Amino acid sequence: MATLLYNNRPARAFNSVLNEMLRDTLPTLNEPVKTFVPQADVLEGPAGFELHLLLPGVAKEDVKIDFQDSQLTISGERKAPEAADEQAPKFRRVESGYGSFSRSFRLPDTVDVTAIEAELTNGILRLQLPFDSKKVTKHQIEVR
Repeated sequence: MATLLYNNRPARAFNSVLNEMLRDTLPTLNEPVKTFVPQADVLEGPAGFELHLLLPGVAKEDVKIDFQDSQLTISGERKAPEAADEQAPKFRRVESGYGSFSRSFRLPDTVDVTAIEAELTNGILRLQLPFDSKKVTKHQIEVR
């Protein structure tokens, strides 16, 4: 059984204080960072898993989802806005990441990979990973 940490507020408070202190002391970036690692949330329900990947500003056409050898890989690119002429706005401070990304997740054998569904809405990629009803992971056998 996995242990879940529910009360992690002191760590968040410390991180936000540290970020506030460092924000004014670190040099500011004037151009987009070339790395982008989308955040992921994994939920489990009675019908299967649900994977949420935060992809703000990423178009459906720029996302690729592959499955091979129990590994689900989501890759793509978040394109940085480009200034076409000299009068266009320029970056003054950049905290967002842009560029290519790739996240991989090892799926258990209980997931029916042929029934995986994906939907990108409002910058959140939602993948439904249903359990395979034909595979049994736990079964109690009655003694006669």
